[in-house]
Amino acid sequence: MSGLFYCPSVASATTPTDEEKDEALSSYNIALIGGDGIGPEVVAEAMKVVAATGVEVDTTSYDLGASRYVRTGEVLSDAVLEELRGFDAILLGAVGPAIGSKEVPPGTLERGLLLKLRFELDLYVNMRPFATPPQSADSSVAKVDFVVIRENTEGTYAGEGGFLRKGTLAEVATQGSVNTRFGVERAIRFAFELAQSRAAKHLTLVHKTNVLTFSGDLWQRTFDLVSVEFPEVGVAYNHVDAACIYMVESPQRYDVIVTDNLFGDILTDLAGAISGGIGYAASANLNPARTGPSLFEPVHGAAHDIVGTGLANPTAAIRSAALMLEFLGETAAANAIFSVLDSFSPDAGSTTSQIGNAIAERVSNASN
Repeated sequence: MSGLFYCPSVASATTPTDEEKDEALSSYNIALIGGDGIGPEVVAEAMKVVAATGVEVDTTSYDLGASRYVRTGEVLSDAVLEELRGFDAILLGAVGPAIGSKEVPPGTLERGLLLKLRFELDLYVNMRPFATPPQSADSSVAKVDFVVIRENTEGTYAGEGGFLRKGTLAEVATQGSVNTRFGVERAIRFAFELAQSRAAKHLTLVHKTNVLTFSGDLWQRTFDLVSVEFPEVGVAYNHVDAACIYMVESPQRYDVIVTDNLFGDILTDLAGAISGGIGYAASANLNPARTGPSLFEPVHGAAHDIVGTGLANPTAAIRSAALMLEFLGETAAANAIFSVLDSFSPDAGSTTSQIGNAIAERVSNASN
């Protein structure tokens, strides 16, 4: 597949123009946020593989995440945010406290770091590609090859809502979903451009229009209007509950899916589970307008229980780094990584660093 399932040639959607390529940097400034748990371990392996491609990068590491919050009470300062704006891309490992820890209040990192970066850097497309890893060829794991495009800055994650009479028996909590025509259309348009670049040329809208009659109506009407501009792309609609069933029973029906923020969060975890495990799931938080850096991260969590054991699977972080290279215009380097990942099966018992070393060696041989 030579990387086509991770990030197909997205032409106008994600890949720099010829003029931009002519002005490509000889070296890229990359911000690294290792984060918590296994995050630093998988980021280290991802950058090892990037180095093997020969692409020159300068990196700056940032101490952000649960451990920093516990030590300092700080999540993401405005000063650090401004520094991050100046990078070409950001690679993040994982953030989060250990399960059961009460040192970090719920939502602190999610809203103070991850969502803050998405909103402030306008990372309005979350692209998560899924395909069966090669070592699952003879297993019961579904054979899949699809990409989910999740609108990344609106919906229920926008933060609209609040409490009335909190802490009383008459307490009321509301959590609204914010959907703008502008935000919905740019996510849908990106998805159509992506679908048009792929062999199957098919796009499925997933929502819950029969119940969410306001936001769903906006999504459906916008989808229908934009589809007219892409007559070569076949289209379909699924309710989100039906999509969960189809994704388990017949995931081959999907090529590109576009959906809102909350549904995309849930569907992509399910997609990771049915395509070999969340340890293989990469993601790209994209600012296609390139008004700031895009952020790339594996979908998995911090997994504090396996820190230092060598059990962490760095594949998702390595895939995410390849998506980063492709978005930066280093297509040959990205494809070298994708090609290796398409056929790489680690030996039984391989550690985190051994997997990284093996992939880096193969990428180096392919790049030289």
